[in-house]
Amino acid sequence: MVGSAILVTGGAGFIGSNIVASLTDGGREVIVCDRLREAAAGKWRNLAKHPIADVVAPEALFAWLDKNGGMLEFVIHMGAVSSTLEPDADKIFGNNFVLSRDIFRWCAASGVRLVYASSAATYGDGRLGFDDAHDLQSLAALRPLNPYGWSKALFDLFAAREAALGRAPPQWTGLKFFNVYGPNEAHKGPMRSVISQIWPTVAAGERVRLFRSHHVDFEDGGQMRDFIYVRDVAACVAWLIGSAPVNGVFNLGSGRARSFAELARAVFAAAGEPPRIDYIDMPEALRDAYQYFTEARMGRLHAAGWNAPATSLEDGVADYVRQYLARPDPYL
Repeated sequence: MVGSAILVTGGAGFIGSNIVASLTDGGREVIVCDRLREAAAGKWRNLAKHPIADVVAPEALFAWLDKNGGMLEFVIHMGAVSSTLEPDADKIFGNNFVLSRDIFRWCAASGVRLVYASSAATYGDGRLGFDDAHDLQSLAALRPLNPYGWSKALFDLFAAREAALGRAPPQWTGLKFFNVYGPNEAHKGPMRSVISQIWPTVAAGERVRLFRSHHVDFEDGGQMRDFIYVRDVAACVAWLIGSAPVNGVFNLGSGRARSFAELARAVFAAAGEPPRIDYIDMPEALRDAYQYFTEARMGRLHAAGWNAPATSLEDGVADYVRQYLARPDPYL
């Protein structure tokens, strides 16, 4: 018999901890699988305000599932090596594909519903567009630019193949996250959002530096991303848990591309300061793998029933800055 508790892998991380907060605020019993690591790094603080039921180390996960899996209704699989700068491809593959594969198979065998994190990095340079068609041919055609995106694309394809063979969990939903920002990302270091990275500079009244464009179709600062506030991500996951099963791989973004210059101006506006922006050359090592434009096509997820309006960039940045970054305790 399936239980009612929810396991969140990567639950002490950025997106995972926001999902944990949303679920515990809603009265759900939540178990976190993650490593808290050094106390000084603050990752444990991402969980400190929320009444979680247990914390399981990743290496003990399947032993824990063998003993306690019957209490679970849902697995929210956010655990991954998410750094595009990670040099060890074996580490990325082991964490992002092998572990995900084993969790998928466990959920299928146990009748437990599954939501997992995919990524817009699966789209590579974007020349094939950002259409989240999840038929096998479309998924196999994607060409990511780095091992992180490849590992996510490979697992999406695995999940779709297993589903086609009738070997999927009762619900399996992959969410291709676009550029997520919001509280509880400080531990990510250089992989945290541009908002988090430039905030100390803005707060100090100094000039922000953004990358100069090296593409003829984009002005300096005009490189565009689909930025989505993490609160919207957590709300979508809560909707998936409470809805009839939604199966497949779906985009999750705001549905509207905005420029990095607009993003920086929103941070200055949230601080009540005029924008002060300089542009510097992009490191040559990044230029060949740089995406100048991303924008989630949200039609399939909307058709499945997710119709909540996305938080605007200006409103999301203002909330993030004023309620978190500008405060002594910046944790959700």
